[in-house]
Amino acid sequence: MIGEPVRERLRSLERGDLIGFLVVAVLLVGGAVFWYVRSLPAAVRVETAISPAHSAAKPAVSPSPSPGVVVVYVSGWVERPGVYEFEEGDRVVDAIERAGGPKKGADLNALNLAAFLTDAQQVLVMKKGQAPAPPTSGSATGGGTTTGPAGGPINLNTATLEQLETLPGIGPALGQRIIDYREQQGPFQSVEDLLEVSGIGEKRLADLQDQVTV
Repeated sequence: MIGEPVRERLRSLERGDLIGFLVVAVLLVGGAVFWYVRSLPAAVRVETAISPAHSAAKPAVSPSPSPGVVVVYVSGWVERPGVYEFEEGDRVVDAIERAGGPKKGADLNALNLAAFLTDAQQVLVMKKGQAPAPPTSGSATGGGTTTGPAGGPINLNTATLEQLETLPGIGPALGQRIIDYREQQGPFQSVEDLLEVSGIGEKRLADLQDQVTV
């Protein structure tokens, strides 16, 4: 029979030869599986590049105001009147020190130096012997409210630009010069001090005499 020689030949193979044959067979099968897996289509990752022009077109995001910051206007009889930033918990005395300290002759007793600062507050330092001036909104001084000519004289030391513009012959430019003068030189000591403001002469002062006060 034909099968007899084959069986005889298989019997004649050594055990080591059979193991080698099996290893070769496993390698062949493994290689075929690896090749099949590699031949499968791979997912394609698409990345969209943003052009510089498109990136620049995005509006810049402004940082939010820092929490705990209060902005205060320090004016009057101090060395450096101006608008300053403080932290919550700072007091009126801190605002005066930030503005260079009081000038000689400042009346600090008219202020509560221990009061806490609040946002949009005005700290107005008066000179000794000067009558307390009516405050603007948020002022640290005491007093009444400044009114227009129909309701009484306007206080030159506390009037806003809008209030000054209600006076005869006072426009935006001249009203701003009045405000700049009191911020740089300190409060007006008398109505006649208006003559120190550029653009105000004797005639205009006569028109204002009964409508302003200090």
